[in-house]
Amino acid sequence: MSSSAHGTTPYYFVPGPSRHPVMAAIGLFFVIMGASQWVNGADWGKYSLAFGLMFWLGVLYQWFGDAISESESGQYGRKIDLSFRWSMSWFIFSEVMFFGAFFSALWWARSHSVPSLGSLDNALLWPGFKAVWPSLAAGVTASPAGIIEPFTTMGPFWLPTINTALLLSSGVTLTIAHHALIDGQRSKTVAFMWLTVLLGVTFLFVQGYEYYHAYTEYNLKLTSGVYGSTFFMLTGFHGFHVLVGMLMLLFTTLRLQKGHFSADRHFGFEGAAWYWHFVDVVWLGLYILVYWL
Repeated sequence: MSSSAHGTTPYYFVPGPSRHPVMAAIGLFFVIMGASQWVNGADWGKYSLAFGLMFWLGVLYQWFGDAISESESGQYGRKIDLSFRWSMSWFIFSEVMFFGAFFSALWWARSHSVPSLGSLDNALLWPGFKAVWPSLAAGVTASPAGIIEPFTTMGPFWLPTINTALLLSSGVTLTIAHHALIDGQRSKTVAFMWLTVLLGVTFLFVQGYEYYHAYTEYNLKLTSGVYGSTFFMLTGFHGFHVLVGMLMLLFTTLRLQKGHFSADRHFGFEGAAWYWHFVDVVWLGLYILVYWL
């Protein structure tokens, strides 16, 4: 339902019929079809993928614009705010499970798979196998068949440590911006939000340089055994989440500059902040388990 004739906020806002879900599904159809065909050698797949992405992003732009207009017109009351909070909470929980699966894979390979392959039971199958986790012996590939090129593992100094400082600093600047918004200091909020976005962008550039360094100087690749695959899957997916979080903070900042959000109505800001703090926490676990251990 829409707002009442007296202009009061509805108890629970129910949006009218919308084309956006169907249009978004069409865009994703072309994305999935194009990606699947491209990886299987069909050259036209990349054009389908590009078209689907552009179409899908265009739909999201319109969809988010409608939601922002509904929010700014005062149609979202306490019940909608509560549903948004629960939705974001469950979304972040799903992300916790997502990264938990990769962390579990890292732990299983290191604590169970590698020691098992090096046991006496497998000595006849792999007589030259060394049950040594690469992060404990740099350059050891544990590949008696020679199918994995020698590589050097990635330590915590200095790029990963720099990135840790960048993310922790961004969490601080984001918290300062949040408190400034609650206190009604919009200019201070915008300034610290731009600083947070800048820290996120810098993190991505540093990680990109780290990957270049890994490939060119360490010969560490996605094909470098289970160490390489878990390293790039964990750090790569986390980097993608940093990109998504940075975009969320960027759009939130642009909305702040337009006068959106207030001291008592700013869940759009809080939702992005929750996600960014989650990304920070995941990086701390990744920094310890991947780079130090």
